[in-house]
Amino acid sequence: MARNDLITSLIAYQTSYPEEKKFIHDFLTLLNDEPDCFKRTSKTGHITGSSWIVNHSKDKALLTHHKQLNRWLQPGGHADGDQNILKVSAREAKEETGLSSLTLVNQQIFDIDIHFIPANAKEESHYHYDIRYIFKADDKEPLVLSNESKQLKWIPFSALSTYTRHNHSILRMAEKTQQMP
Repeated sequence: MARNDLITSLIAYQTSYPEEKKFIHDFLTLLNDEPDCFKRTSKTGHITGSSWIVNHSKDKALLTHHKQLNRWLQPGGHADGDQNILKVSAREAKEETGLSSLTLVNQQIFDIDIHFIPANAKEESHYHYDIRYIFKADDKEPLVLSNESKQLKWIPFSALSTYTRHNHSILRMAEKTQQMP
């Protein structure tokens, strides 16, 4: 999947969430106007890939307690020049969880989000234009903590709001999951 494939996927992306409808326009602007949008060096913002990992019962999500941001988030990360964001999402899921039972539920984009990343010792503040795909995994499989995380945990959907400090985009993905057949 290259830049043009991602543009096509975003144009076709259907959502009932108003914020995502606005995000589609912003993603398309970035993809059309910023040649380096798949690299961290893009100061406008850059494309990232995340994995929304749910158990087979679709009542828990696997979240990581991110060391640097000190927040519970879905696994994900930078594209680092790779324009195949589905591949980026799958790679990050495997690297950050150690799960071998990961199964892609759907090759279509599951969710999109644009969020602010504060400045740190390595980077200026910037925005992540995050493309998310949904995966299933066995919630009994042992997890492998990466050096980017403080903790990994299967969190029941009923507790997501508490863990994520009411993170709207995570709650939106849980709601979408519950609406799936």
